Amino acid sequence: MIHHSTGTDVANPILLNTPPPTPLKEPLLFSPPTTVSKQSPEKQSEKKPQQPQYIEVIAPDTPPPAAASVDSKQKEKSPLSIDSLSQSSNASLPLPSPQSATTPQQELSPRSSATPSHTLDGGSTRSSSMVSVSVLGDQQLLDHSHLKPGHRASLLSYAQTINMYRDNAKKTNSPDIQCDFAIFMVEAAKPLATEGATAAERWAYLTEAEKLLRQLSARGHAESQYYLGNLYAAGMLSKKGKNEFDKAFPLFVQATKHHHADASFRAAKCYEDGLGTRKDRSKAVQFYRKAATLSHPGAMYRLGVAQVYGELSISKNARDGVKWLKRAAEAATPEYPHAIHELAQLHETGIKNVVFVDLDYAVSLYAQAADLGYAPSAYRLGECYEYGRLNCDQDPALSIHYYTIAAQQGHCEGCFALTAWYLVGSPEVLPQSDEQAYVWAYRAAEMGLAKAEYAVGYFTEVGIGTISDPDEAFEWYSRAAQHGDKRAIQRIQAQQGLNADQHDGHHHHGKKNKRRQDSCMIM
Repeated sequence: MIHHSTGTDVANPILLNTPPPTPLKEPLLFSPPTTVSKQSPEKQSEKKPQQPQYIEVIAPDTPPPAAASVDSKQKEKSPLSIDSLSQSSNASLPLPSPQSATTPQQELSPRSSATPSHTLDGGSTRSSSMVSVSVLGDQQLLDHSHLKPGHRASLLSYAQTINMYRDNAKKTNSPDIQCDFAIFMVEAAKPLATEGATAAERWAYLTEAEKLLRQLSARGHAESQYYLGNLYAAGMLSKKGKNEFDKAFPLFVQATKHHHADASFRAAKCYEDGLGTRKDRSKAVQFYRKAATLSHPGAMYRLGVAQVYGELSISKNARDGVKWLKRAAEAATPEYPHAIHELAQLHETGIKNVVFVDLDYAVSLYAQAADLGYAPSAYRLGECYEYGRLNCDQDPALSIHYYTIAAQQGHCEGCFALTAWYLVGSPEVLPQSDEQAYVWAYRAAEMGLAKAEYAVGYFTEVGIGTISDPDEAFEWYSRAAQHGDKRAIQRIQAQQGLNADQHDGHHHHGKKNKRRQDSCMIM
């Protein structure tokens, strides 16, 4: 979800989507229960959700499983303790004590095996599952899911298919067919390497596509203008991969004149963030409104958030903002599910005289967004079914199911949550596996999550789910320390013998320190 208050943004927003690094061993993906229905307390004991099976992951870009409907009321449990970890792995090295949890009351998780006094990640906050406002447009400027893929003829070679398609495109005066051919050429170029034997072929395809799209754009073909602008913004037409917003922005504006909703939305983002033009909030609002009148869900969402919180120099008007959010939610797509998530959050907290608190409705909205593959909503539901929040019963199967949806979308917190579940397992739901715990922690660590980097360092140091390697563990501790993980800093100091207090009190307080460290938690 995109939200104004998080302050997070992307350093280089227009980079081509790349899948997360894959560890040596593929993780197992959890297959969710087929149906879960809301029931009254009297009927809950009569009908239980179907227990899931376990399947091997097919590919990193496999679509997420369909989200199940939502259940009701649960208790709270505490995250995983190092006690259970050390028992399963015979770990000999204790963990340094992390900071205390920030939540006023510790929550017990079904995956916990003890009730320790420390947590690794503390309590969750509203902003933990949100993205900054600017990420929405940046991701959409880069998301090429809307680009039409070409169709390869199965009885012809790929080169013959392209030649046949080219001949047909030349014979017609239809700009739509010619634009489709240009898009086909771009899709043909994408799998080819940027260096080596296929580099020349890749560049030939892109050059031909650019030439044709420029001709169509000059003739006023809106889809060609929009698509060519996306290619420039993504850096696909630069041999150095440079994002050419100065070329993309005018094309978005031209396509807007032909009532192209997506182009209007991207032009608004360019004005808002100063991409290819100077920042101009009033112009941004103007183009957002243009796209919103064309029923663009992303534009309606942005206007709604701006009015609810008083952004983009718009007067704060929560009532009108919620109306925009509801319209955006009704038009939500897998590309733009953000309004549903925002409405769910508003129904968690409420807005006086505008939005009433309704936790059950919030859960149903999160489920709708998760069903569209929106990772923050899926992660939020994973928390709800793990800890019993928002009137949800604790349900390991549903918790793992929603965490899996989030993890499949590259949500680092979702990956790390699966690490915790695999460390302890769940009877008749998920088998315990140190190897899978390491794989999911590794994925989260590769995304830069500090606590995951620390966990991978500890797993590597002790030998949990992987071969013990102190040198590699030190590298992971160093990465975690650079991202501010205090326990990683303590571990490095301990390994280097720089912790004077530990050195001076080694003989007198060693046993006491070990007991305290053994009670610490890594998840």
